Amino acid sequence: MIIVLTGIDGAGKSTAGRLLTEALNSTGRRAVFTANRSGRRTFASWCDRYGVRPPAAALDAVETAVRCFNVLLSQLRHRTGSGTVVMDRYLYCQMALRRTRGLSPGRILPRLAAALPLPDVVFHFELPAETAHTRIARRNTDSETLEHLAGFAEAYRELPEYPSFVVLDARRPPSLLVRDMLVILESCGPGTGRQAQGVRTRAASAA
Repeated sequence: MIIVLTGIDGAGKSTAGRLLTEALNSTGRRAVFTANRSGRRTFASWCDRYGVRPPAAALDAVETAVRCFNVLLSQLRHRTGSGTVVMDRYLYCQMALRRTRGLSPGRILPRLAAALPLPDVVFHFELPAETAHTRIARRNTDSETLEHLAGFAEAYRELPEYPSFVVLDARRPPSLLVRDMLVILESCGPGTGRQAQGVRTRAASAA
């Protein structure tokens, strides 16, 4: 299966994704976790260090290229027999980021999303921007403005694919989120490209 995790920074995707991967492996379902990063934090740190201020559009183009490359690597791992691939972030994340920045989807992202196999399930970690902002400040490894987080959350909801996402309440502990995801995954067969409204209903009842 291909399992995708989406949501704003601070929603707990990485923590829950690793725990989900461990849980799947413990039950005999071979699984790997991939981050699918865009390199945004690394680029921003490098620019600050050397006093470089690239145009926003140019920086976004680099981030999009890195994200697409990492997603393709994750897809390759799935195709070459890595079993279930749990993807933290995906092309949807970059599409939402571009919306947040007032940019169009461009040509590469929509075409690549259409060409790649649909994920079997997309779990969206829904979290209030204020809560995400507090979590990010607490971990003290990066920073995001409250305005950016609120805009990012809204951009996700504006994606045409959003109604097919399985929305989870990310205010809950990661262990409970993983439990709910495992329950939902039991009803989703591999290789179906399934993102059904019925699954979203079961997610709500499980929560």
